[in-house]
Amino acid sequence: MTTLSDRVRGPVYQPGDDGFAAAAAGFNLSFAPRPDLVVTATSVDDVVEAVRFARSAGMRVSVQGTGHGAEAPIESGLLIITSRLDHLTVDPAACVATIGAGVRWKAVVDAAAEHGLAPVTGSSPAVGAVGYLLGGGVGPLARSHGFSSDYATGFTVVTGEGDVVEADADTNPDLFWALRGGKFGLGVVTEMRVRLVELTSVYGGSFFVDTSDIERMLRAWIDWTDGADDRVTTSVQLVGFPPLPEVPEPMRGKLLLSVRFAFPGDPAEGQRLVAPLRAAAPVYLDMLGELPATELGRIHNDPADPIPAYVHGNMLDRIDQGLGTAFLDVIGPGAPDSPFFAGELRHLGAATSRDVPGGSAVGGRGAGFACAFVAGQPELFATAAPAAAAHWDSTAAPWISDVNNANVVSQPITAERVAACWPDDIRERLGQVRRRYDPDQLTAGWWQR
Repeated sequence: MTTLSDRVRGPVYQPGDDGFAAAAAGFNLSFAPRPDLVVTATSVDDVVEAVRFARSAGMRVSVQGTGHGAEAPIESGLLIITSRLDHLTVDPAACVATIGAGVRWKAVVDAAAEHGLAPVTGSSPAVGAVGYLLGGGVGPLARSHGFSSDYATGFTVVTGEGDVVEADADTNPDLFWALRGGKFGLGVVTEMRVRLVELTSVYGGSFFVDTSDIERMLRAWIDWTDGADDRVTTSVQLVGFPPLPEVPEPMRGKLLLSVRFAFPGDPAEGQRLVAPLRAAAPVYLDMLGELPATELGRIHNDPADPIPAYVHGNMLDRIDQGLGTAFLDVIGPGAPDSPFFAGELRHLGAATSRDVPGGSAVGGRGAGFACAFVAGQPELFATAAPAAAAHWDSTAAPWISDVNNANVVSQPITAERVAACWPDDIRERLGQVRRRYDPDQLTAGWWQR
């Protein structure tokens, strides 16, 4: 039997080879992938050959672009790296971007901006576009524009049997439906097309309150979200900044609450809409203003460099002051021993609650909010972090949605938590589509990320 190296143009690595660890590494440094083989695909043909090789060898296939979505270890099988599938074109007349599987959102943002257009992205411009969008994706424009996957217009996919197929509203519409939110087990996406929107700037950014005002601002934000303008997307994040020289001095060693705000409209109207929040407590740091669409990543300021992380997330049906108390109990000023250094609540609803024509497989459309907690000390990942996550799940149970989302679920990854990423009807239909395009579930070992 020929080796995989004989069949692909991209480099192939085995454990022990120089370059193996670097090729397999993802963004989350708490995982060190240990597949049996790694192939860095340089073309669709490389992906086809890799899938067919894995199929003949009885190996599961994992896929990684940037690795931002890594929430479980890869300990066997064939890992396909798509980072070299980095082709990108923008058709300004059609308002469509064609995006290779290795492209990060920042490249799409910059290319679209040349034409006064923008993709509906996530909070981090460093995230791989394809892996993020396959799970739905909620970013800083979620309430005004919806899930990022709502803007997908087509995909090129290598199926679990090694065939190249197209999926859009007219061709393989069942697969197209599934790829908008179905996340995994549907083959390997090598390219997607997404619709762009006319957007050059937003009124947005963030402002911070100091430790003594965290509870006051959090509770004011919770009340403010009840009846908030559908055009406004907000979130709050409570962060304990480490006392390190690389942290800006005003934040160094402090526990702060950040209020993030995005309004894709007139700045004067944005100022009016955010005024009640700004007045709710003394503002410690103010970073709100008119932002070019190319700088939307500044609203959340997600880490740009790889870090070790334990992330736990849920979709929430609703929130109220009882939920606020539960949140503060896990990570607030009165919880100094929390393993989490950051906790976030995002306001959803409005456009995220409306499905696209023809429907999609996104889980969690009925949720009004999402939450996430992040721990950064690896020695806590096996003990304190899971215990704190379980405590949150128990305390916040009255607010946690029965249906989660594949991009939100995070750790711990269990069969039950993954199954809960979709309501029963969507999960059953997804299973049918997965069996059709990947009958042996070759690509279901872990999802594209």
